[in-house]
Amino acid sequence: MSADVNLATRVAASLRADARWKWWEIALLAALAASWWAPDAHVALLNQIAITALFAVSLDLVLGYAGVVSLGHAAFFGLGAYGAALLGMHVFPDPLLGLAAATAMAALLGLATSFLVLRGTDLTRLMVTIGVCSVLYELANRFAGLTGGADGLQVGTVAPLLGRFEFDFVGRTGYAYTLVVLFASLLLSRRLVQSDYGMSLQALRDNALRASSIGLSVNARIVAVYTVAAAMAGAAGALQAQTTAFASLDVLAFHTSADLMLMVVIGGAGYLYGGIFGAIAFKGLHHLFSTWTPQYWTFWLGLFLVVLMLVGRDRLVRPWTWFRRGRA
Repeated sequence: MSADVNLATRVAASLRADARWKWWEIALLAALAASWWAPDAHVALLNQIAITALFAVSLDLVLGYAGVVSLGHAAFFGLGAYGAALLGMHVFPDPLLGLAAATAMAALLGLATSFLVLRGTDLTRLMVTIGVCSVLYELANRFAGLTGGADGLQVGTVAPLLGRFEFDFVGRTGYAYTLVVLFASLLLSRRLVQSDYGMSLQALRDNALRASSIGLSVNARIVAVYTVAAAMAGAAGALQAQTTAFASLDVLAFHTSADLMLMVVIGGAGYLYGGIFGAIAFKGLHHLFSTWTPQYWTFWLGLFLVVLMLVGRDRLVRPWTWFRRGRA
């Protein structure tokens, strides 16, 4: 009995230690906040990176922590974007109300479709998630009178934040808005994955059958995390539409989900900040390569991904270890 108590005490102490804020986490958040003072020419790119980072973190919750593969996560992103755009144009122009409504809409879609990924293999889940996103894409294309179709939807003027802060041409107000939502989502996600619930998600990711045998409700946990991730993706889509004043079919396109998957792979699945690092790397390389060779930037990006997969993420930043056997 005493041995069991001591083991439980050590496990609890280890979990508390993991939950403590690390210095580099604080430094990362401080760097993100400081990026608001970047030169005007870079604000639009930084805002896009922050939105994409939020989107990537939402996928990592279901892929990295719950082990649910998805190539249709753009469904929630697109619904959030179109939802915020249409609500802002026809119902209420307040961006915070639009953000809340779009997030709720995406969460409802996530809840409704989460039951489709409870059973079957990873291949089944891939096909189901792609199918859901494809259905939404075709609906948006079909009802062009509402969504703008292939021409896209011009949102128009977005009301000032809190009735005071206008969305300026440079985009600093929009970037500050995005950063606040990203910080709030990161705090929520960190709390989630560091909790007992987060530990149980990783247990069912590693072995769902064993997790079920010890009494964990696997289906309920997958439904919950899928809904939360959908809500975060919807919030990212709403930010995309509100800060750019535009929504198009690209937000529901397959390549949006595929690019998102690449970001999570680059940053590291099952790592809370992997989505941020992956978004920075992917968007940064995209911007750099497209500036160098506008027509062939995908070649260089593809070459980077091949090297990353063959060499490994750790060895990529330590090239002197590439030819050492048995070491990472």
